[in-house]
Amino acid sequence: MNTLPINWLTEGLLDFEYKKYLLLAYLQTARQEFSAQRLYPVFPDLIMHYQNLKLVKEKKQLVYEQFPERISRADFEKLELVYEKIVADDETMQQIEDIIQFAYPRFSETLETGREVYDAIERQLEIMPVGITPLYFNEGYLFLDEFPGKETQVFMYRITVFENTYEKYRGIHTEHLQTVRRGMALTHENLKVQLVKERQELPNPATFVVAAKVPVPLEHALLPIAKRSLVKYVTKLAA
Repeated sequence: MNTLPINWLTEGLLDFEYKKYLLLAYLQTARQEFSAQRLYPVFPDLIMHYQNLKLVKEKKQLVYEQFPERISRADFEKLELVYEKIVADDETMQQIEDIIQFAYPRFSETLETGREVYDAIERQLEIMPVGITPLYFNEGYLFLDEFPGKETQVFMYRITVFENTYEKYRGIHTEHLQTVRRGMALTHENLKVQLVKERQELPNPATFVVAAKVPVPLEHALLPIAKRSLVKYVTKLAA
């Protein structure tokens, strides 16, 4: 996949046409991935670049706001001072400004396309508990049903809570255990009972099934979106 270095804005040849070429090639690749519903790893990579560019853009604006001001005219009758800001970009800063002005809306537009694909896939996922859900559900099993077919990907999951001064973050780690084929003799409920017998470290596990209603690439979309959806689902249970 055509990638973009983290510091693409300032590294290498600082030329508007060259940076434009790099950016457009990267965004074209991202849109092609989105068209094929392959959101990962390009979607989080795109978010990272967008946020970095936004920081550079805002920081530059903040620097501008801190520039010294001079009195251009004094109105002694009204005791009013009129200030004019002096902002004199050198050639390098002007090049960076031109690149930012070109890149920012294009990053935003491509990112919005990715969000639309993400939301469309998420709407086609159904999350259901398997059996009785215990009071502790930050650890358990995730059954992932692909579409079409009868195969279920079985994962053990663990949700970790990170907390800072302002808010809590939840992360999820999964471990793939096996792939099974569902049938009359092996339902989700039977599979849960089988896992309890085989893996005694979780005697009363929280177990959820995430079922896709449309075909979605497993590694590049279904699994990462299912994991995030499960975190949101469990967070609501804990509220």
